[in-house]
Amino acid sequence: MLVSDFDYHLPEELIAQEPLLDRAASRMLHLARSTGDWQDRHFRDFPGLLRADDLLVVNNTRVFAARLYGQRSGERAHPLSPRNPAAKEFLHGRVEVLLTKDLGDCAWEALVHPGRKIGIGERLFFGDNELEAEVVGRGTFGERRLRFRPVADFYDRVERLGHVPLPPYIGRPDRPEDRERYQTVYARERGSVAAPTAGLHFTPETLSRISDRGIEIAEITLHVGLGTFQPVRTERVEEHKIHGERFSISEEATAKINAAVEKGRRVVAVGTTTVRTLEFAARETGRVKAGSGEAELFIYPGFRFRVVGALLTNFHLPKSTLLMLVSGFAGRELVLKAYEHAVRERYRFYSYGDCMFIE
Repeated sequence: MLVSDFDYHLPEELIAQEPLLDRAASRMLHLARSTGDWQDRHFRDFPGLLRADDLLVVNNTRVFAARLYGQRSGERAHPLSPRNPAAKEFLHGRVEVLLTKDLGDCAWEALVHPGRKIGIGERLFFGDNELEAEVVGRGTFGERRLRFRPVADFYDRVERLGHVPLPPYIGRPDRPEDRERYQTVYARERGSVAAPTAGLHFTPETLSRISDRGIEIAEITLHVGLGTFQPVRTERVEEHKIHGERFSISEEATAKINAAVEKGRRVVAVGTTTVRTLEFAARETGRVKAGSGEAELFIYPGFRFRVVGALLTNFHLPKSTLLMLVSGFAGRELVLKAYEHAVRERYRFYSYGDCMFIE
């Protein structure tokens, strides 16, 4: 299967640069897999399209200010440190760091720019030396491994110094309002470097309408990292290796999900991150296991879905793993035809754009 099979033409002006003031005002393409038909709707219609016995599963991860700008050291052998006044003479060059995964013990995986110029042993400084990190290794996917000087309030400093990690196709700097708008209204568990964007359309009113119909909601957590937005650099789909992302499923959520599956009720996943988490956790027996770990599941056409029966998702980049996942769920030809329709009808694409409901 070729990566080029998942390409499509998207005019640049259809890439949403700003979120709508009203989250629920987004357009929604309603796609029926059984008939191949679609309808142009709005997200406000979504609660009414759910069945009374559906289980809606959402990803409650929270985005943090993971993009840091700082300076790099010029002398690797020099013992640079905020405690060494002479160190300032050796600081030069702006560096951009995107923290992608917390490895524990003050270590992080990160994307670093300019990556080629920054080698192992260099130190990076952020703010008025409020954070200091050493480059201690290289990763498989071009990332660097950083070890930060221990501080008691690390996340507080990152949130104060950092920027909202808006995707590169949003061609503007982040603004203070993005700190909440680039979050779902149910975001709780901090750890993502990108929003689970299908959830950005929900409002408290939408969730109330769903609950008022007696429809169950379960929350799981997958912290979005490289596995979600990493580009595919192979020619064949099957040769791509996906990067693991941290997930957690509680006993309560597990009980709800497995009860729905066992009774033949439909599990409606909000977003591709939710799909990957559920299908990864159920890959062995068809029943979800409670616990936490690293989800390393790459879904593309031919995959057998064992849990998810319907999907709410945004429109994704050409030749991306997310588009491959959606194609695996609804069929490549049908999905690409639906995307062509969305382009003709001037839907808004990507993170701050419109959505699809596939059932």
